[in-house]
Amino acid sequence: MAGNSKRRGAVRKEGTKKGPTVGSGGQRRRGLEGRGATPPAHERSYHPAAKRAAKQQRITQQQRAYRASKRTDDTETVLGRNPVLECLRTGVPATALYVALGAEADERFTESVARAADSGIPILEVPRSDLDKMTTNGLHQGIALQVPAYNYAHPDDLLAAAAQSHDPALLVALDNISDPRNLGAIVRSVAAFGGHGVLIPQRRSASVTAVAWRTSAGAAARIPVGRAPNLTQTLKGWKNRGLQVIGLDAGGDTRIDELDATGPLVVVVGSEGKGLSRLVRENCDAVVSIPMAGPVESLNASVAAGVVLAEIARQRR
Repeated sequence: MAGNSKRRGAVRKEGTKKGPTVGSGGQRRRGLEGRGATPPAHERSYHPAAKRAAKQQRITQQQRAYRASKRTDDTETVLGRNPVLECLRTGVPATALYVALGAEADERFTESVARAADSGIPILEVPRSDLDKMTTNGLHQGIALQVPAYNYAHPDDLLAAAAQSHDPALLVALDNISDPRNLGAIVRSVAAFGGHGVLIPQRRSASVTAVAWRTSAGAAARIPVGRAPNLTQTLKGWKNRGLQVIGLDAGGDTRIDELDATGPLVVVVGSEGKGLSRLVRENCDAVVSIPMAGPVESLNASVAAGVVLAEIARQRR
């Protein structure tokens, strides 16, 4: 009979006896126990339904972030790869980073996305047409940074920032400058030539808008911009604290190369059209002009400011 170890000639090896063995630890019993109800499909990570649910959750989170970061009257949008990267490097409190779908990535683009991610700034992929709507000329280069309204410094804060520097104070005040592009360009020149701050009037003046942010190439994040309720009174106060007030006007009676710019200085820039206002001009210690070698009568306000600041930096070197 098959399996009969008692038959003639049958041989059984040692340790091969059939039947239960000692020390199984109850594994067979646990193996027979029920595992409970099967989880729903959307709770099983490997199931297609769970993958669809995770994708929908990501879309919902992105939509919530987009709604939370929608532009309001208190926000500005910085456009362009250099301005956006400069703002992120200097820690501007941004609320959203917009990235155009299919935008070509370079070092600036990649660093901007990485810095935004490290700072916890929502990164929103949007069609390029959405970025086109944020600007009239489409010069966004596939990236835009939404920032809150600019936090202007107090005029006294500008003096305090200048006092912390080892160089004599160099501040720039704007009078009758209404173009934000000129403001942005002047802020950029101030940063380039070692200035400590820019002062603008609270009324009837260009402010730090998205256009000024872009023109400054992010320098507005490094150079403080202050607002004065009364520009004339602020300049008088600065004069009493030892600063020389120099007006820049095409009709000035002092040549720029005749100016001694080695001491604490405030340069007041007037517009190329109206120039300096009467009260501001009366409170200037000197009004300088740039000698012209060609037939051009005057320079753009931001260009003229850059020329004067370059001459001041040369003298101080």
